[in-house]
Amino acid sequence: MRRLLVSTAAVAATLALAPAAVAQDAHAGHADHAAHQAAAQSEDARLAAFFEQAFQERIALSPQTMTSLGIKRDYGRLDDGTDAAAERALALSEAQLARMKAEFDPAKVSADSRMSMRLFEYGVEQARLQNRWRDWGFQFAANGNPTTGLPVFMINQHRIDSVEDAEAYVSRLRDSERVMQEIAAELRQRAAGGVISPTFVFEPSIENTRNIIAGAPFDSGADNPVWADFQKKINALEADEATKARLLAEGRAALTGEWKRGYEHVLAALAEVRQQAATMPDRDAGVWRLPDGEAYYNARLQLSTTTDLTADQIHEIGLSEVERIHAEMQTIMDQVGFEGSLQEMFALLKTDPRFQYPNTPEGKEQYLSDSRAFIAQVMEAAPRWFSDLPEAALEVRAVEPWREATASIAFYNAPAPDGSRPGIYYVNLSDMTQVLKPQIEGISYHEGAPGHHFQIAYAQEMEGLPSFRRFGGYGAYAEGWGLYAERLGKEMGFYEDPYSDFGRLSTELWRAVRLVTDTGLHAKRWSREQAIDYFRQNSLLSERDIVKEVERYITNPGQATSYKIGELKIMELRQRAQAALGDRFDIRDFHAVVLGSGSVPLDVLEDEVDAWIAEGGGAPAA
Repeated sequence: MRRLLVSTAAVAATLALAPAAVAQDAHAGHADHAAHQAAAQSEDARLAAFFEQAFQERIALSPQTMTSLGIKRDYGRLDDGTDAAAERALALSEAQLARMKAEFDPAKVSADSRMSMRLFEYGVEQARLQNRWRDWGFQFAANGNPTTGLPVFMINQHRIDSVEDAEAYVSRLRDSERVMQEIAAELRQRAAGGVISPTFVFEPSIENTRNIIAGAPFDSGADNPVWADFQKKINALEADEATKARLLAEGRAALTGEWKRGYEHVLAALAEVRQQAATMPDRDAGVWRLPDGEAYYNARLQLSTTTDLTADQIHEIGLSEVERIHAEMQTIMDQVGFEGSLQEMFALLKTDPRFQYPNTPEGKEQYLSDSRAFIAQVMEAAPRWFSDLPEAALEVRAVEPWREATASIAFYNAPAPDGSRPGIYYVNLSDMTQVLKPQIEGISYHEGAPGHHFQIAYAQEMEGLPSFRRFGGYGAYAEGWGLYAERLGKEMGFYEDPYSDFGRLSTELWRAVRLVTDTGLHAKRWSREQAIDYFRQNSLLSERDIVKEVERYITNPGQATSYKIGELKIMELRQRAQAALGDRFDIRDFHAVVLGSGSVPLDVLEDEVDAWIAEGGGAPAA
């Protein structure tokens, strides 16, 4: 059973088809009110139908999005990643917005529908801004690249339930050559315009891309992950042996043919652009070095935070938060009797074997087991803090070895709406000497529960919420919620070990340092080394993670500012609600309001919480 959005929009269609209820109202002397209400409900239903049609039109441009949503349409095709495709998508959104404004009057629909209209327009405005700066983005970044994304998609999302599905898998393997040619062409085109990834990106990107065409059937090594996945899915298929043999032969031919050639196109382009990068001045610096780099960074901040905060304002917020968290850390140091400096405490936690896992398969499995245990204790306590929980399952997995070099430290993948794929909390365990035990608890709460899973999976399950809201989102809200969830774990009674509580503060500090270093790199022209040194002096991160983080900020400007800005807004709204409602404040109701509209810009979230406060708090009305 899917949960229903508690709103007028969710029940509009049902109420519009309830003449008995209208008749009762009329019988009670409320004919005018009933007629007005029925008209509004009819408009809500018509608007809901428009939103669904608009969503279907948009996802029709992306076969891979449809697959991720469990829709087997254009199942043998991959996305078009060209500039022309981006222009078509924006033109469609603009046309849809114009139609919405022409056909619907905000005064004639419910408050929930007005919010959806507001968010629909906001989304188009963001799409305009993203498209304006599309060619400034680095295709190959420190924390991901388009060549590794395709194997993950095929393995995790392309289901094979029939012979036709298997043939579609083979078709996609063949289509990969076109996709990789598009990536290679765009890489060269952006480089010609002066947008070239920093030098540190190329070695791991080339290594990971080579990994994708290594192993059987490309050479005599162990099975390549995609080939292993295809074989596993074919062997589980209900089909005769001759059909299975045919499919396996076609899959092998596609991998050694089009798939391999496509990746070789990208490797050739990477090698060319790598030579150009080596000759560039300031080649590892922030985006200020790019043409119109300052304007590009300002746009990235606006997109990442959904606010108008300037780089200088964000930098100062970061410095203030770093100072506050350092002071809270000192309290825990006093508690455990540590008499050295904060930097000496950091050094202890980085080097003492008590705070590390063995760098062995057993150590990696222990990390995964500990993460699962932290999430399990949240699930047990959650009903006291949340009035409703997502139904989707949540799994903890290690990042696959073939993409560890460019994968983030930890991240969340959303579940399939039909339940065929769980939510996945991925952790990068490439080097266990660089993993710090005291941080595992907080990271598990952020990426798993009550963090991203409670927010993203929950939103997907809200029937009555327009699809563009169920499956869309904003980084400042989502990452702000994830960081808020780390702090919430403390209130839920966890972090019983003071060192783990110190670890919680260290992950919050990590996000505060991001505000300083991201703006430092891109607005204040810090060097890569300056940013690494600031991280080293002010945070508890392993050396590997410090370098990975700084390189991530350089290649994905502004994104890292979303976490702390979002969390600070959620905490500000919670404190406002507690002060205004006093004894009427219920944390479950607050969470229901924050989560109940899906992922929204921060100003919309503020309006929602303020309206709830004005109504006197309590559970959102059904």
